[in-house]
Amino acid sequence: MKSGQHQLVAMLERLHAHYKYLAEQVSDIEKELHMQLADDEIAQRLMTIPGIGPITASVLAADMGDGKQYGCSRDFAASIGLVPRQYSTGGRANLLGISKRGDKNIRRLLVQCARSIMKNADKRVDQLSHWIQMMLTRRHSNVVACALANKLARIAWAVVARHKVFEEKVLVMPA
Repeated sequence: MKSGQHQLVAMLERLHAHYKYLAEQVSDIEKELHMQLADDEIAQRLMTIPGIGPITASVLAADMGDGKQYGCSRDFAASIGLVPRQYSTGGRANLLGISKRGDKNIRRLLVQCARSIMKNADKRVDQLSHWIQMMLTRRHSNVVACALANKLARIAWAVVARHKVFEEKVLVMPA
């Protein structure tokens, strides 16, 4: 082998060793997160919502607490910037895009959860997937993702504030 090839092989071996180290670190952090979530009753209930995994559940549980500081689910969704901005004049209300106020990290996580649900919505027969399919016929997928993230935030508030778990409603198709 030429010296340039030796240098390339050595560099690739170092990169591979670094990748293995990082993968091990991620695995350790995931184990620690799962151990912490095993003791958190709120996070356990949040993970019953489709698309919400351990990271999103832990962030929501930490931010929302018991949910009592929000009067309703819309207040929570508004606090993280997932409700439409309003421009109103003369009694005429115009709804614009999402306000993007509040915690950007939670909003980003909920939109990613929404996208993961949307990816498999055509294979499922629950009420939420039916709603997604109907919205996708009328709106762009990015708009649907934000609307679904809003819906997930509202469901999360209801799960936390009412001390319930999420129950999927299976759609009964007429024969």
